[in-house]
Amino acid sequence: MSLTDPEDVREQYATEGNLETRRAVWRPGPSGVDPVDVALAAVLEGLPDDRAMPDVLEVGSGPGVFAARLHAAAPHVALLATDQSQRFVELARARGLTAQLQDVQHLLAGDASYDVVVAMWMLYHVPDLDRGLAEVRRVLRPGGRFVAVTNGDQHLADLRREAGGAPMVTTFSSENGEASLRRHFASVGRQDIETRADFPSPSAAMAYLESSDEGIDWSLPEQDWPREYAGHVTVFVAH
Repeated sequence: MSLTDPEDVREQYATEGNLETRRAVWRPGPSGVDPVDVALAAVLEGLPDDRAMPDVLEVGSGPGVFAARLHAAAPHVALLATDQSQRFVELARARGLTAQLQDVQHLLAGDASYDVVVAMWMLYHVPDLDRGLAEVRRVLRPGGRFVAVTNGDQHLADLRREAGGAPMVTTFSSENGEASLRRHFASVGRQDIETRADFPSPSAAMAYLESSDEGIDWSLPEQDWPREYAGHVTVFVAH
């Protein structure tokens, strides 16, 4: 699967199974910091005090897991969850969220419509990243913030190497994401976080690897399980 090919991405996220297989293995790393908690705090800190109902947009919201946490933490927010997968939009609506089919490259909102925009592990799927970031910048109000979460090139790289692959290098990562954001935003902050993935068996690790449908002939030894592997995540905050 190509990470940015629209047809491949559409097929990958037609249902929630592949995403849930990957999400289920992760936990905080040695610091105990959860990147989702960091992203949530960054969104909450970006809400203006002078508006009774701040406007927040999540792009590539998936089944609405993060949006539901945000809604629970700040029920006064006018929150819109968007995704290109009809199934994910339906799942987000089933959580009681307002959700729509939208593409970050062609957002339906007018200029300066949102106080905060969020992108959780999705910008590496955008075919024209600069166009997507320009759209985010366009719909943000003056003083608004963009919270974007992504992985580093070494994310789960040890497992990928052991299984016969190579590190996954993407178009929006811990390594290159800041440069991309600085083309559109005046200020970019970051927090780099090490996480952990737990696999009780080789079959669990194989299920994770195969969920991305990369066309690689993965192979792992049967001995010395369970195992844990390091993940590398960055939470960017841009203004």
